[in-house]
Amino acid sequence: MKLHELTIEQASGLLKNKKITSVELTQAVLDRINEVDDKVGAYLTVDSEGALAQANAADKRLTEGHAAMLTGIPLGIKDLMCTRGLRTTCASKILENFVPPYDATVISRLKEAGAVIVGKLNMDEFAMGSTTEHSGFQVTRNPWNLDRIPGGSSGGSAAAVAADMCLGALGSDTGGSIRQPASHCGVVGIKPTYGRVSRFGLVAFASSLDQIGPLGKCVADCAILLDAIAGYDRKDSTSVPEPVPTFLNIADDGLSGVVLGIPKEYGTTKGIDPQVSEAVGQAITTIESLGGRCVEVSLPHTEHAVAAYYVIAPSEASSNLARYDGVKYGYRDKEQTDLLQMYRSTRSKGFGLEVQRRIILGTYTLSAGYYDAYYRKASQIRTLIKQDFQNAFASCDAILSPVAPTPAYPIGETVDDPLTMYLSDIFTLSANLAGIPGISVPCGFSKEGLPIGLQIMGSHFSESTLFKIADQFEKTAGIFKKKPPL
Repeated sequence: MKLHELTIEQASGLLKNKKITSVELTQAVLDRINEVDDKVGAYLTVDSEGALAQANAADKRLTEGHAAMLTGIPLGIKDLMCTRGLRTTCASKILENFVPPYDATVISRLKEAGAVIVGKLNMDEFAMGSTTEHSGFQVTRNPWNLDRIPGGSSGGSAAAVAADMCLGALGSDTGGSIRQPASHCGVVGIKPTYGRVSRFGLVAFASSLDQIGPLGKCVADCAILLDAIAGYDRKDSTSVPEPVPTFLNIADDGLSGVVLGIPKEYGTTKGIDPQVSEAVGQAITTIESLGGRCVEVSLPHTEHAVAAYYVIAPSEASSNLARYDGVKYGYRDKEQTDLLQMYRSTRSKGFGLEVQRRIILGTYTLSAGYYDAYYRKASQIRTLIKQDFQNAFASCDAILSPVAPTPAYPIGETVDDPLTMYLSDIFTLSANLAGIPGISVPCGFSKEGLPIGLQIMGSHFSESTLFKIADQFEKTAGIFKKKPPL
């Protein structure tokens, strides 16, 4: 196996046993980026010099015996987490030259563990999109089929992991932005419980929904990454002081006694591809063969989830993105001499069309006379959705569902059809509204060879349960060993 194809778990063992060095591993990843990223377009910034310097430091730590699981491991970072001294753009022209003076908490924790940060990964601008076509700089392509979307908004992160251009990555998930691209690119991705991972230094989209999480080549790699970044942070007022277990401590004793809920509403969802239904059905059968017991549960307010989400998320985006006014930092239209015209011109030129659309939607729903009809009503629906999950988890340990209603579709298909793009989040955004964790694990392929993911959702702070179920399924199915034909 080539070095860039290693999992984090495999590479960590080789590094600790002095079989390879971090410099060798990092150089192999950089060579892989040079080889294939002109086809995929996953990276916005590659920090070769900085990565090799970090790798040298990691090798010193390894020699001295002070290594953690991530010491010397090359990782990619979605380009909306602040990295000190390294450009952070949110894939937006308005932040094209922004270099943060500090690290996000998750970046600090990765550096404390000795990880090597190779570069920053492409995304939908300000995380607003499901295809990574809405970047202000480039389109990212699916490594399994370069004419297909990789999903979004963490499409660069998922594509880079799938194409072996890093051993693991961090993404963010506001309505499915880790799980959906993980499904489309055939990798594993987990959205932790809201408050499990610090959001300090994450550039905000929708503050009550955003959550940072890992993407990896296998379940164990995601567990290793979450071990490193999870935990309370006093810098983040939404961080929860909940004890953090060792997520990598996954028992290999089958799923006997585990009860899995199958939402009856998901089976009647319009637009679901029969190939997705078949792959998820086969995955459920596999899980039952491992000892899991499946029961029907109900999530009766599912039909209102998309509408509620696309009121709440744009409303929060409208508020959060008001700070980009051309005065404090970021892009400014210097040709304008009138203040109001400068505001208007800066935001019109700096923001892409999808971001502008969501700002306008959010501003409208928060405006006088419409707040009660839209935002308040959506917040009430959100409470009902949370209660639906609480009721369902009273009779099961986790819930199984598809991640996306279809395999990855052709690039350009929904660029002029935002409603179809929004509806592709039907199976994922409820977890964000409820604040619960969800993981995507590969469960099959379409007739065209495109990956399909299984989603496993759990109650608050039940990530260990999700890892156990996903790991047992992964080892039985063996799908993660397949590689895209790049």
